[in-house]
Formats: sequence, structure tokens, C-alpha cells
Amino acid sequence: MTVSALMPGDVAVGDGRKALLAEIDASCRLPVLFFVCSGLAWLLAGTLLALISSIKLHSPGFLASWEFLTFGRVRPAHLNAVIYGWASQTGIGVTLWLMCRLCRVPFVAPGLTTVAAVFWNIGLTVGIVGILAGDSTSIEWLEMPRYATPILFVSYALVAVWSVITFRLRTERHLYVSQWYLLAALLWFPWLYATAQIMLLIEPVRGTVQAAVNWWFAHNVLGLWFTPIGLGAIYYFIPKVIGRPIHSYYLSVLGFWSLAFFYNWNGLHHLIGGPLPAWMITVSIVASVMMLVPVTVVAINHHFTMWGHFSKLWHSPTLRFVVLGAVCYTLTSLQGIANSLRSYSEVVHFTHHTVAHAHLGVYGFFTMVMFGSLYYLLPRITCREWPCLGLVSVHFWACALGLFLYVVPLSVGGFLQGMAMNDAAVPFLKVVEGTLPWLKARTLAGLLLALGHVAFVANVGWMLARVFGPYRKPVVALLTGEATVAVAGK
Repeated sequence: MTVSALMPGDVAVGDGRKALLAEIDASCRLPVLFFVCSGLAWLLAGTLLALISSIKLHSPGFLASWEFLTFGRVRPAHLNAVIYGWASQTGIGVTLWLMCRLCRVPFVAPGLTTVAAVFWNIGLTVGIVGILAGDSTSIEWLEMPRYATPILFVSYALVAVWSVITFRLRTERHLYVSQWYLLAALLWFPWLYATAQIMLLIEPVRGTVQAAVNWWFAHNVLGLWFTPIGLGAIYYFIPKVIGRPIHSYYLSVLGFWSLAFFYNWNGLHHLIGGPLPAWMITVSIVASVMMLVPVTVVAINHHFTMWGHFSKLWHSPTLRFVVLGAVCYTLTSLQGIANSLRSYSEVVHFTHHTVAHAHLGVYGFFTMVMFGSLYYLLPRITCREWPCLGLVSVHFWACALGLFLYVVPLSVGGFLQGMAMNDAAVPFLKVVEGTLPWLKARTLAGLLLALGHVAFVANVGWMLARVFGPYRKPVVALLTGEATVAVAGK
């Protein structure tokens, strides 16, 4: 028994299968494009808010006369715009397309799903405006006001229900490892979100239990929502582009179930030193260390699948972004394991090191994988080539260099900050002053990331403009070296 993202018949696909793939892509076009385009709009908005908050860290007087642009409002607005606007919507769009492709069935409710996407954006807009207006809940990752969250929950429920129905109607009976991850993400997110809303906002629990629930939610949104979508995409696109099956089916099964079993215990290690029972913290630390199992097997699987094909990184933007995201997944997981240890946490806790770790996961891993996924699927659902290869290069190198300049200085600077904070002889003001060079590097990194985002959005906009042009150019090669035609639905 084998599991492969390389679907049967994709290499020498017949006319019937071409017609089916074209029908599948057409059925996904409206909801996927809506999710992706609205996600990109929120990415630009989140990038602008991120730059404002970054500048304020080393230049507090920046935009100080604007009440709604104070750091306490801009930073959570940025976080929610990126998490629920960009990452979640793009993840849903990629999930819909992958699920239909893997199930070999057209999407069953594109119109209703698009309506749900519209209401998701309405709820998100209400929530972000509420945060900027000062109506935040002050609960990290759940800052949007209570009146916005029901809209988001109902919208997501509609999307998830129709995605599961599409899976139920599949004509491809074999389950691929990517489907395991995608289905798990679709089912895990409402559990996480509903539980956190009930226990923190609707019927709040008391005392330090709130902190435990908050970190359980915040950590598991990354591990049980974004991570499964990202890993599902990696398991699909790497074999698809290079034209070979996944290295080991059994490793992929071990990676999935160990992630499902260990990750949901994570999160409380962020409360080391807090007023919680020692056994709760210890269980979380043990679970964090046990994440070595899924991280190691996933890294082995991806590396040996790519073995002998690394030269294709220079020719395929999909492969370039996805492989970088896979590497960042391994690095951020290993960094997270180190951060969970008590001796190390005593140094890096409450420092910019934690900020670097979060961005390596959400941006370095998930966002990079989503960029790579969009480079593959957008030409297939629009039947258009990427109009400018130069913008593709600008996008990759600006984001890769920006990520490096963000993560490395803040990781090093955060460690030095923690060492100084643990030294009673060092005045706190001296510690704060010592972080200024690293914070300025963070702003420079943000400018590089913004350049990459603008280049990508410009390329997507250019592609979509050509969809409505008076001519059609079939996609030949698709930047991956494949001799295929996108109009045929490959």
C-alpha cells in the first residue's frame, strides 16, 4: 500500500481525466479566488499594521497623536488580520482545491461557500475595526469583540460542512496522507475556537485557568489548524512537482498520529513560573519534547522525497517556497522544543526570542507553504500563466531575506535580552536600550517582507486582469518544467 501526492494518471493523463480536472478546477474557481484575493487584501493590511507597530517599538512617538494607532491597538489588529484574514482564508482556499483534486469530484456548493466567505470577511472587518476602536477583549489571539465572533463561527461552519460533504461524495476511494491532515484541520479548528470562546468569553473560567485555556488555544491554532493544512500541502506539492511518490507511507502515518496525540498537550510551557500546578506544566513540557517524533519523521519523509531533485528548486517557484516552508517547520519545531525546557525558558521567556519563534512558525512555515501552493493552483483555476517571472523572483528573495533578517536578530537579541534580565546587576532601562538595534533590524525586515507581498499581489492582480482580457494563452511549462497545458486542467 502506498500513499502519494502524485495521483494515478497524472503523468500520462487521458482526455476523460483532463476533462474531469478541468471541471474540478472550474467548480472551485469562485470560492477559491474569493478566499485567496480577500486573504491577500488582509495580508497587505496586516503588513501595514505590522510596520506601524514595529516602528513604534523603537520610535514610540511615531503616529502618537492618532488614538486608534497606539501600539496596544495596532499590534492585536495586525495579529488578527494576519491570522484570520490572510492565513486562515488562504488555508481554506488551498484546502478546498486540494480536497476536490484528491477526491476527484467537483466542489458541491461553490455559491454557498462564497457567501460564507463574504460573511467571514464582514465579521473580520467588524472585529478589526472594533479592536482599533478600543473594544478589544485583551485575550491574545482572541482580541476581536464578542459581537464579531458568531459571524466568523457560522461562516466557517458552512465552509467546513460543504468541504466534508465533498469528501463524502469522492470518487477516488483511496485516502491520501494530505487528506488526513486537511480533514483533521477542518474538524479541529471549530473545536478549538468554540472551546476558547465558551471558556474565556461566554462563560469565563476563573483565575489562572484563563491563562491555561488561552495558551492552549493560541498554541493549538498553530499546531492543529495551520500545521495540518501546511503539512497536507507539502505532502501534495513536493511529489506533484518532482513527479515521484512520497518516500514512506508508514512514516507519514506515524507523523500524522503522533502530531494528533502530542500537540494538543502543548502550550502550557509558556506559563513556566506561573501560578499553575506543576504537573500541568510538566505534562506540557513532556508533550513538547515528544514532538520530536512527528517533526523528525516528517523531515525525513520530505528530505528523502526530494533526494536527487533539489536542482528543481531553481525552476519551480512552488517547490522553492514549499521546501523553504518545510525547512522552517523543522526549525521552528526544534526551537519550540528548546523553549519548552525550564532552564532555557528561564532565559528566553518574556523576550523578543519568543516573537521570532512565533514568526518562524506562522510566516516561515505556513505562509511560505501557502505562497508555494498559490503559485501552483492559481494558473490552473484561471488558465493563465504568471505574467512576470521577475516579480516571482522579487517575491521569493525579498520574503526569504526578510524572514532571515527578522528571525535571526530577534532570536539572538532575545537570548541576550533574557540573559541581561536575569542579571540583577543590569538596570532594566539598560536592557531595554540593548534591544533597540534588534528592533530596528525587525523594521528593516518588515520592509523587505512588504516588498515581497506587494510584488506577489501585483503579479496576482496582473494574472486576474488577463483572465478578463480578449485573449487566452494556455499555460505551457507552468514554471515547473512540466510540458502540460492548464486549459486542459492538469
